[in-house]
Amino acid sequence: MENNRIAADVQRIHLIAVCGTGMAALAAALKDLGFDVSGSDRNVYPPMSTFLAEKGIPIHDGYRPENLAPPPDLVVVGNAVSRDNPEVQHMIAAGLRFCSMPQAVNHFLLADRKPIVITGTHGKTTTAALMSWMLHTAELDPGFFIGGILRDFGSNYRLGGGPFMVLEGDEYDTAFFDKGPKFLHYRPAIAVLTSIEFDHADIFRDLNHIRSAFDAFLRKIPSESLLLAYDEDPDVADLIAGRPFRIQTCGGHPGAIWRLSGAAVEPPWTTFEVARRGRPYAAFRTRMMGRHNLRNALSVIAAAHDIGVPLAAVQRALETFGGVRRRQEVRGVRRGVTVIDDFAHHPTAVRETIKAVKPFAGGGRLIAVFEPRTNTSMRAVFQDVYPDSFDAADLVCVRRPPLLKKIPEGQRFSSQQLVEDLKKRGKAADYFTDTDGIIAFLSKEAMAGDVILVMSNGGFDNIHARLLERL
Repeated sequence: MENNRIAADVQRIHLIAVCGTGMAALAAALKDLGFDVSGSDRNVYPPMSTFLAEKGIPIHDGYRPENLAPPPDLVVVGNAVSRDNPEVQHMIAAGLRFCSMPQAVNHFLLADRKPIVITGTHGKTTTAALMSWMLHTAELDPGFFIGGILRDFGSNYRLGGGPFMVLEGDEYDTAFFDKGPKFLHYRPAIAVLTSIEFDHADIFRDLNHIRSAFDAFLRKIPSESLLLAYDEDPDVADLIAGRPFRIQTCGGHPGAIWRLSGAAVEPPWTTFEVARRGRPYAAFRTRMMGRHNLRNALSVIAAAHDIGVPLAAVQRALETFGGVRRRQEVRGVRRGVTVIDDFAHHPTAVRETIKAVKPFAGGGRLIAVFEPRTNTSMRAVFQDVYPDSFDAADLVCVRRPPLLKKIPEGQRFSSQQLVEDLKKRGKAADYFTDTDGIIAFLSKEAMAGDVILVMSNGGFDNIHARLLERL
């Protein structure tokens, strides 16, 4: 594939599939840098269309060759489009220069910056957001490019003017012409590896295939860089052994360089203590819920120490961190019922999120509402694993996967089977064919003091606002 290199004299840039979260952020960042930016996508609608319009970026609804007239100096191709896309075909036939999203990020956003790259199967977005807020609190004016909206900034990107740029390092593929993970395009000054589990069953065959992707990332880390790695994941421990760069382990094992040495939940706060190299380091408190978020915080504390951020600034950042939209986000309270939105979809994320939220339910029930929507969760690969993930919930509502036709018939996940398996475990559980049924059920079932935790990586038919309205 030729022409996927970025020339020095770029002025006009067009983005294909611009309404994805990352592509829209890139379009806005390029606009902020002074480029003439346009984009196209299928089914353009709010909030992304509104966001781009407010930035003054014209968006074409649908893919057509004429969207590339007059010819742009560079086309950025999102990984949601294939080679047979009409604009892609015209781009190739016309010999236009093009690149992938991470190539553009690397070229336009990382020049003369020190990348802090957050990777791993779980916790990337929250860890990257907290890292960004910590640097901001320390007045280091960071930039960031993250796959979620940071409530403290109201955005998922920021150019910043300081030395650091925080990136969420995604293991998903880059583009139709580059099937390698996005994170291979970045050379981190500091890297975080939170966990390694099988996910993205649409592009990875098994856990070993996932491991090979992270191995390739580790091979590209410069020798002078620092890797912060979670020490309780055996796959992480295996992959980091013998690497030539600096490594500091973070977690709960006594031998970890950075270790959680104690934690207590006193809603709305979680307080915890950290030890460094076996000695007490400091105490912190945060509004984030769950031990998994304390592990995320631990890597940020370790990075801050390495950078030289004053301890008081790190403590202040943890206390004031507003979190990320769709990550344990309280959407509202009606009739004493709290509705929380979360992005959890992988079995581990579902389990940890439910465990995290449970103590904050007080004397009420924790009602877990789950929509399998990702290319992995709609497959049967985790059919036998999901039942264990809901043990801490008092009531479970499971929706039929909304996009099940995308999955070959013999590989499809069964929400009905999950509900049957949950009942065999003694768990109160119900199956629903659509979102309307869940709303009708919960509007009658929920009582004051209950917490309804809605988990999906999609919009879930706006269930949160509709449920609050019914309540």
